Amino acid sequence: MQRILLRQIAHARSGDKGDSSNVGLIAENEAAYEIIRKEVATENVKKHFKGIVKGEVDRYELPNLLCLNFILHDSLGGGGSESLRNDAQGKTHGQALLLMEIEVPDDLPVQPIKIF
Repeated sequence: MQRILLRQIAHARSGDKGDSSNVGLIAENEAAYEIIRKEVATENVKKHFKGIVKGEVDRYELPNLLCLNFILHDSLGGGGSESLRNDAQGKTHGQALLLMEIEVPDDLPVQPIKIF
């Protein structure tokens, strides 16, 4: 087994839904989706966003799209114009989730980490 960053096998998009952030995590292939489905549990996501997510984390599976969708409740400090946070609309939450570390089999093809 090896530890990797989610960004090596997935992409993400995020935005706001009121005071909640919506994060879509899209796997690069079916093998990556099965691993993400097992490794990226709601408890792990909440722990990853500790200090940001005050409420619950909901997860929805979209296997036909190789995607997991997360709702991070009470994560935007009121949301939109009410929030004093730098990211009041959760646009960075997708990229932040891609920094989560997970364990994958050694034989899973992963993208190398590029440092620019």
